[in-house]
Amino acid sequence: MRRSRAKLGADIALALIGLCFVVPLLWLLLAAVDPQAGYQTKVPSTPSMINFAAVMTPELLGRPLLNSLVLSTGTALVNVLVAVLAAYPLSRYQSRFNKPFMYTVLFGTSLPVTAIMVPVYGLFVQLQLLDSMAATVFFMATTTLPMAIWMAKSFMDAVPLELEEAAWMDGASGMVTLRTVVLPLMRQGLAVVFIFVFIQAWGNFFVPFILLLSTGKQPAAVSIFGFFGQHGAIAYGQLAAFSILYSIPVLVLYAVVSRGMGNSFALSGAMKG
Repeated sequence: MRRSRAKLGADIALALIGLCFVVPLLWLLLAAVDPQAGYQTKVPSTPSMINFAAVMTPELLGRPLLNSLVLSTGTALVNVLVAVLAAYPLSRYQSRFNKPFMYTVLFGTSLPVTAIMVPVYGLFVQLQLLDSMAATVFFMATTTLPMAIWMAKSFMDAVPLELEEAAWMDGASGMVTLRTVVLPLMRQGLAVVFIFVFIQAWGNFFVPFILLLSTGKQPAAVSIFGFFGQHGAIAYGQLAAFSILYSIPVLVLYAVVSRGMGNSFALSGAMKG
């Protein structure tokens, strides 16, 4: 009886938690096809795709999504490159400074972006880098780099050192073995790091909002707030439609990264075995 009651209580708690997630998603799906959508969750009397037609324009959807793609892809590429170069010596060369350095990198993940945006904004003003996509990409890369280094090191640790030693015996240098031996064996791990950083950058609102001044350069994470008008006027239907279209790339990448995580862990176990 005790186990049955405990199980029933756990089921009820999980159902309530699941309901908290389902109701907002249900509102999103119903409001997107409701021409008279409001803040209440209700089944539309006359479902229509008019909200999707209203937001699927180059100005509202095309350009912001393209900007998001540029920022996220650039951030992910910079992170993968720097994380690999930083993780290689940490993984292959043992030193008493490795662990303190890794903990210092880990400390970088606990620094909130909001706490450093004031000096960063001042630096961008002095260097005349405001409204620069490239400069914004490099700064966004620094915010996710600590976690990227930790992930890259964990995947690199799974590659046997003996394979590199065999390449060294044949006269290959360290960079050559990194490019021809290590990186091919951790392709799936690199894909996981890339997609993880991409997703983090895709939803980043605060940094582009502060550093990118031109409307034509702002990503979708910033332009979505254009649906919130003045004096509480909100285009609920268009907001829901835009949110669904904006979430599709992230959902696709989430499915890819979930699959890649499993494959990478399987690769790690095979290497260690």
